[in-house]
Amino acid sequence: MEFLSDWLLLIIGIAVVGVLAVAGFVAGGRKKKSPPSGGTDVVAPPREDTVAAPPEVSTEEPSAPVEPATPTIERPEGTAGRLVRLRQRLSRSQSGLGKGLLALLSRDRLDEDTWEDIEDTLLTADIGVAPTQELVEKLRTRLRVEGNEAGTPREVLREELINLVDPTMDRCLAISGADGKPGVVLVVGVNGAGKTTTVGKISRILVADERKVVLGAADTFRAAAVEQLGTWAERVGVPVVKGPEGSDPASVAFEAVKQGVDDDYDVVLVDTAGRLQNKAGLMDELGKVKRVIEKQAPVTEVLLVLDATTGQNGMIQARVFSEIVDVTGIVLTKLDGSAKGGIVVAVQRELGVPVKLVGLGEGADDLAPFEPEAFVDALLG
Repeated sequence: MEFLSDWLLLIIGIAVVGVLAVAGFVAGGRKKKSPPSGGTDVVAPPREDTVAAPPEVSTEEPSAPVEPATPTIERPEGTAGRLVRLRQRLSRSQSGLGKGLLALLSRDRLDEDTWEDIEDTLLTADIGVAPTQELVEKLRTRLRVEGNEAGTPREVLREELINLVDPTMDRCLAISGADGKPGVVLVVGVNGAGKTTTVGKISRILVADERKVVLGAADTFRAAAVEQLGTWAERVGVPVVKGPEGSDPASVAFEAVKQGVDDDYDVVLVDTAGRLQNKAGLMDELGKVKRVIEKQAPVTEVLLVLDATTGQNGMIQARVFSEIVDVTGIVLTKLDGSAKGGIVVAVQRELGVPVKLVGLGEGADDLAPFEPEAFVDALLG
């Protein structure tokens, strides 16, 4: 019995030891899975079946930083091409006057009624009363008295029209200053005549002639005018002097001419506000602009921009502007859209100054020097 008790105690002891061993193994396994206390989290390695794919490596080279686009500088058209277009467009828009006159002068019998019709045709074309009477008198004398010796009606009319337009006038732009100073061109006119556009187009003519040009945006009352002038300047790569909206136009003009003098520019083109000829204060201000400019350099040219379609209204404008700033040349815009080319004669007679440039369309290079012979040939078709 005692022997059996000893064996029983031995078996129970072994069983207890086994149970304790299993319990210790389980507890040990749990401790290994728990993170150590008080330290940085340890991230267990992922299982093989959940390993993320490595990031893709781009084989493209990194793109260079985008730089702002440089404005393309245009190369304006030269004078020769402009004159060709002048003849073509004038012949299309103005030939009605010449054809009407030639039809009347070619009649078998030039009686008083015919001469009255000729007079009416010239007056309708805005040539003006005095020039019309002068032309009719010369035509009557040559065709009646001289007869066939004077030439054909077309030849006689051509000669007399050229004389009326006056080819002896100096039509060159005065763009050269004295004593090393730049030429200063002041551009004036009423609202809507195309003044700012004309300044931009003149700058293209000068750049094509390899002149160094600076623009003065002295039309400070219209922000749109300053922006428009800046666009014209950017296209041919010339600088613009401008001031805040509503600033003193004379001050802007002064600074433009000062830059022209200091930086050895050839020409300074100054755009002014479109003034109404019946506003005395605005016209006086225009006179002030000219006086202030001349503290830096003499004004070499004052161009009056007129809309060719305004007819006799343009004559009134021309007269008032001439009294204020001593106009030296005329720019006629929209001549291609008007059949009243006689305004060329009328405005020259009124001011005693020549038409120097004519606008023939909306294109950037549709401004050309005025040539009397080309103009008359265009009239006659």
